Amino acid sequence: MVAKLALIILAMLVLQDAQAQPLEVKRYNPSEWTKGRFTEVVTVNGPGKTIYLAGIGAEDEKAPAGASAPILHLGNPYEQCRYAYDKIKRLLATHGASLADAVKQVVYVTDVRYQADVARCRREAYGDGPIPANTFLVISALAIPGMLLEIDVTAVVGNK
Repeated sequence: MVAKLALIILAMLVLQDAQAQPLEVKRYNPSEWTKGRFTEVVTVNGPGKTIYLAGIGAEDEKAPAGASAPILHLGNPYEQCRYAYDKIKRLLATHGASLADAVKQVVYVTDVRYQADVARCRREAYGDGPIPANTFLVISALAIPGMLLEIDVTAVVGNK
């Protein structure tokens, strides 16, 4: 009886603590050209922090606001993938995370023949770290001409 009562009190305290921590959603656009078009990064803080990255590709981050970003490494899926993972790592680091915190990713490619290049690139990006749940999709086109692939990532970190 005492053990049950203690368990109920503990559960109530945990629930009360979780309810006392409201979720805070923040949106970021580190690239000028995306402002007003879509959100590149969304973080959700509460008992932990969830980071949602929009599809990241080889768009030139220095393109001016409102312009269509030029695509780097035209015609080269491996180099576009390497550039995308570099951006992903930098964006995650800005929000206190790394690829080791990624729990889900979706890779979009415009040709199934890019699968081997993307798989090699992904192995290099993650190294010996954990690879998140992954979906690989072949689609007819991406938003910007010349884009061969796009990767979106969801990461989760504990509050620090």
